[in-house]
Amino acid sequence: MFVVALFIVSNFSLAISVASSPPETTPALAAEPGVGAAIQLTSPEQFVKAGENYFSPNGKQIVFQAIEQPAEGAIAEEFYSMYVADLVFDAKQVPTGITAIKRVSPVGSANTCGWFHPTKPNTLIFASTMTPPIAEEAPGYQRGSSRYRWSFPKDMRIVEVDLAKADGSVASLRPIEGDGKAYVAEGSVSPDGRFLLFCSLELGDGDIYVRDLKTGVKTSLVHARGYDGGPFFSPNGKQIVYRSDRNGDSLLQVYVADLVFTDDGSITGTTHERQLTANEHVNWCPFFRPDGETIVFGSSEVGHSNYEVFEIILPKVAGEAATRRRVTNAAGADILPAFSPDGKWLLWTGQRNPTKTSQLYLAPYIAPSAK
Repeated sequence: MFVVALFIVSNFSLAISVASSPPETTPALAAEPGVGAAIQLTSPEQFVKAGENYFSPNGKQIVFQAIEQPAEGAIAEEFYSMYVADLVFDAKQVPTGITAIKRVSPVGSANTCGWFHPTKPNTLIFASTMTPPIAEEAPGYQRGSSRYRWSFPKDMRIVEVDLAKADGSVASLRPIEGDGKAYVAEGSVSPDGRFLLFCSLELGDGDIYVRDLKTGVKTSLVHARGYDGGPFFSPNGKQIVYRSDRNGDSLLQVYVADLVFTDDGSITGTTHERQLTANEHVNWCPFFRPDGETIVFGSSEVGHSNYEVFEIILPKVAGEAATRRRVTNAAGADILPAFSPDGKWLLWTGQRNPTKTSQLYLAPYIAPSAK
């Protein structure tokens, strides 16, 4: 999903990184029901802002986008760069920070939505303009003020890079979706590595598609009125979760739908779409826990200056109601949550630091039954 500016992570930018500052630990608040003590992985001394973070399949690395602090007297870059980093673990295999931070996107390019390929080791996909984006491209989505917006550069496409060969050059990137004529981003790959799920503005307002990487066939999955995007597969690859501006009021809502398959395993569409949120708030960046039953997402329910992470636990029996719970509770926005492959850790973008800048946080996840 492309990062909403929410005074948090706006537009794109670039930078070069070589090391991480020592991690800071934020004590868990008494009223913070879904996470334990949070570790701050990135530092405002190194990054103006960082966000949209995901684990590698083995849980040893993370990918994120960020804008690095400029040299003294220089102006920070406008667009996000894409980074990967190794997680640092203690003797008990508890993550304590990150190291070996590496920029993999070209200088001057706009980048977003990084994702580790689940079956091709050392391979990363992300959306990139590859070169500086079109100068006249203006933010394409905003609500109320410039605090809440993101851009849709027409030259944004999904690329693939071998991390062993990634050197931040255009030559190291291989375009795999999009032709530079319409925004294509928000990509993720199915657990079996066969399908690429993404959002495209080729028809004007944002729709969700899937590309069968085995056959090359592209299929429209969600083509409703308004902007549909930020799609992810469920852990078993049988469902997708996404957010949609179905009512055209810029109040995004979270949906989940079952995928329809043919006998040979091809995806032909969706069925049994369920709307999981229906309120007067912005609900976005939904993501499945590995149990396949829990979906976390960010919401403005507490206020646009204090987005928090919530979760919905899907019913196991048809007809039963889903249960809902607030996960985080801290000053400043908490958004873009993502689980570790084992479901034990939650990684997100937050502002719970003295500078109130968007940085990466990691904390043990506390399931409702564990409270």
